[in-house]
Amino acid sequence: MKNRSKFVLGCLFATCLATVAAAEFKPLKLDAVHSRVGFTASTLLFDVGGRFGKYEITIDGDQAKPTEAKLSVNIDAASIDTDNQKRDEHLTSPDFLDVKKYPKITFVSESISESAAGLTVNGTLDLHGKKKKLSIPFKVARGKNGAGVDTVAYKGKLTIDRKDFGIGADSVAAKISLEDQVNLDLLFVTLP
Repeated sequence: MKNRSKFVLGCLFATCLATVAAAEFKPLKLDAVHSRVGFTASTLLFDVGGRFGKYEITIDGDQAKPTEAKLSVNIDAASIDTDNQKRDEHLTSPDFLDVKKYPKITFVSESISESAAGLTVNGTLDLHGKKKKLSIPFKVARGKNGAGVDTVAYKGKLTIDRKDFGIGADSVAAKISLEDQVNLDLLFVTLP
C-alpha cells in the first residue's frame, strides 16, 4: 500500500511540474492586423519603405516575466512589398535577397534583458545565408485596443548593414545609389 501511495504521489508531483512548466512558456497570441515587420532603405535621392507580408512570430512566456520569454521570427523573404512590383522583383532576385536560394529570414532570441527604457532582445539573425548576433531594443506599451481588449505592443527599431549579410554586394544599382544602412521597424502586438 505504501509503494502504491508513493507512486500516486510521484505521479501527481510530476503532473504538477509538467503543468507549471507548460504554463510558464506558452505562446502569446499575436495580433496580426496591427503587427508589422517593416524596413526603410535609403538611396541618394529618396527613402524606400517596405514590409514583409508573410511572417510567423512566436513569443513564448509570461508577459509578467518578459526576461524569461523566448522570441522567434520566421519571415517569408519573397513576401517583400515596397508598393512597386518591378522593384520587389529586383529585390527578390539574386542581386539582393535571392529568395530562391534563401527563402527564409529568421531571428531567434537567446536572452532578454529589461530596463527602464524597455526590453532588449539578444539573438541571432539569419539573413541571406549569413548569421549575425544582434541586440534589438523594444519599447513596451500596455493598454486597451479599439475593441477594449488588453494588449501589449513591443516596438523595436534597429539599423543593420546590408553588406554584413552580402545583400546587394554585386548589384550595380546598389553600388551606384543604395546606402549600406537599412532601418528595421518592428511592431509585435500581443493579445491575452
